[in-house]
Amino acid sequence: MIFSLIIPVYNRPDEVDELLESLSKSDYNEAFEIVLVEDGSSIPCKDVVMTYQGKLNISYYFKENSGPGDSRNFGMEKARGDYFIIFDSDCIIPTHYLTEVRKALNAGYVDCFGGPDKALDSFSDIQKAINFAMTSFLTTGGIRGGSEKINKFQPRSFNMGISKRAFEASKGFGNIHPGEDPDLSIRLWNLGFETRLFTEAYVYHKRRIDWEKFSVQVNKFGIARPILNSWYPEHNKLTFFFPTVFILGLLLAFLLLIFNFDLLLQLYFVYFVIIFLTASVQNKSIKIGYLSVIAVWKQFYGYGTGFLKSFVKIILLKKKPQEAFPRMFFKV
Repeated sequence: MIFSLIIPVYNRPDEVDELLESLSKSDYNEAFEIVLVEDGSSIPCKDVVMTYQGKLNISYYFKENSGPGDSRNFGMEKARGDYFIIFDSDCIIPTHYLTEVRKALNAGYVDCFGGPDKALDSFSDIQKAINFAMTSFLTTGGIRGGSEKINKFQPRSFNMGISKRAFEASKGFGNIHPGEDPDLSIRLWNLGFETRLFTEAYVYHKRRIDWEKFSVQVNKFGIARPILNSWYPEHNKLTFFFPTVFILGLLLAFLLLIFNFDLLLQLYFVYFVIIFLTASVQNKSIKIGYLSVIAVWKQFYGYGTGFLKSFVKIILLKKKPQEAFPRMFFKV
C-alpha cells in the first residue's frame, strides 16, 4: 500500500511550510509521496516546496482556480499511490499519523476513513475557542470525530483517506463547497463502500479564521445541509435542525419575558455557563472559556440562520440549489 498525500493550497505559503515541516518529521518507515496542488494562487508556494525536495517526495502542480474539491480530484488523478490521504494546508501532522493510519488499515481495511482534529498549545486563543466549538460534544454532538459512530463516519476533507478504487468509482468530490465532504461520503455509501473513523489519526487543525470568517464559514455549512438533504433525503436527520431551533428558541425565550416567564431563558443561561466551564477546564484558561461562549453563539447563529434560509428556498420553495445559492458552487 502506497500513500499519496493530496494537499490543495490557495495563497498560503507559510501554512504549507509548517505542514511540510511536520511531515518531514514523520516516523512512518515506508515510502510515501506528496502531491501539492496550487489552486490558481496569486501568492504561490513553489519556492517553499523546493526547500523540501531533498527531504520529501513532492510533486507540485499549478492550475487555474476551480475550488478545493476539484483541486483534490486533480491531485488524486496525478498521484501514483493506491491510497490517497487528503489534508488542508492549515493542518499540522503528528509524527505518528501515517503509522496509525497504516495500523488501522491493516487491522480492518476500509476504502474511506476520516480522523479527528485537535488544537496545539501554540494556537491562538481564538483558534482554540473555535476548535472547542467545532469539536465538542456539547455543540456538534461529536460529529467531527469526537463521538460519531465509528462505522458510519462522514470524513471531513481536512483529514481523510480514500482508496484509488473508491475515487475512480465515485469520481471524487463534487463542485459544491462547503458540503463536498458529506456529499462524497453518501455517494460512496450508495456505491457500496464503507467509511470509518480512525480515532488515533488526528491532525492539528489551525483554522486560519477570525470571528468574521468563522461566521461566514458556519453560515455556509448551514446553507449546504438542506441542499444535501434534497439530494439525499434518506440521510436527513432531525438533529440537522437543532441550531435553527436553538436560535428560534432563544428568540422565543426573550419574547416570553413579556409574560414574566423566564424559565426558558434560564435554561439557555445554564447551557452557556456549562460551555464556559467545560471550555475553561479543557483548555485550562478562563479567557478561552469566555471566547468559547462567543464561538458557540456565532456557530449556532451562523449555521442556524443559513440552514433556515436554505430550507425555505430549497425544501419549501423547491428552487434549484445552483440558482438559489450560486456562490456555493464552483464552475469546473
